[in-house]
Amino acid sequence: MYSAVQTGGIDEHVMQYAPLVRRIAQHLLNRLTDAVQLDDLVQAGMLGLLDAIKNYDIGQGASFETYAGIRIRGAMLDEVRRSDWTPRSVHKKWRLVTDAIRVIENKTGREARAEEIAEFLGISLEEYHRILEDSSSCRIFSIEELAESGDHYLDEAASFGEATFEDVSRAGLRKALAEAISGLPERERLVLSLYYGEELNLREIGDVLNVSESRVSQISSQAVLRLRSRMKGWLEPSR
Repeated sequence: MYSAVQTGGIDEHVMQYAPLVRRIAQHLLNRLTDAVQLDDLVQAGMLGLLDAIKNYDIGQGASFETYAGIRIRGAMLDEVRRSDWTPRSVHKKWRLVTDAIRVIENKTGREARAEEIAEFLGISLEEYHRILEDSSSCRIFSIEELAESGDHYLDEAASFGEATFEDVSRAGLRKALAEAISGLPERERLVLSLYYGEELNLREIGDVLNVSESRVSQISSQAVLRLRSRMKGWLEPSR
């Protein structure tokens, strides 16, 4: 292994790539709630950077910055997952919504409507919308769990090492996810595209669609829950 530290000291590389850590942290922070602090992401990212410096192999053909970006971002996401701020009750409710969507869509052969989901759950439409807004804090991890959609770091990471079963499985997962996204209702697909592709925030998307920020949050959450419903076989494979 030809480590990056062979061409310079660890401190030198930490100083050189510290701005990359902060840039990735700020990018992620824009998609998280106020409960997550920039300093916490940076601290986790620095550990990811140190890990990258220790393990980078120049013989694998990709730049150190690409490799470090993967390790840094992964360390940040792991830290936020370990410090999950989402109440257990919210997790339970969006699982119920996910199950309701799956049942309705399997029965009707079309997209489940908000009114149908609320009726299936035995709640009012207003309460259903509140569940969607509460679920918005789970959005980033719902998408990240579904093959980290739109993340160029993963594409670049493909150059590292030989293909493994996990690589093949992930490729299949990403293909299934792409197909599931293409089958979303037009507005949900557009919101996800603007949010994860164009990286607009909720307020900016609201301006594009001429709806409130709250409404954008509801649409985004419903899209993610619909995807989780359609991807259940991948997320919870049968044993």
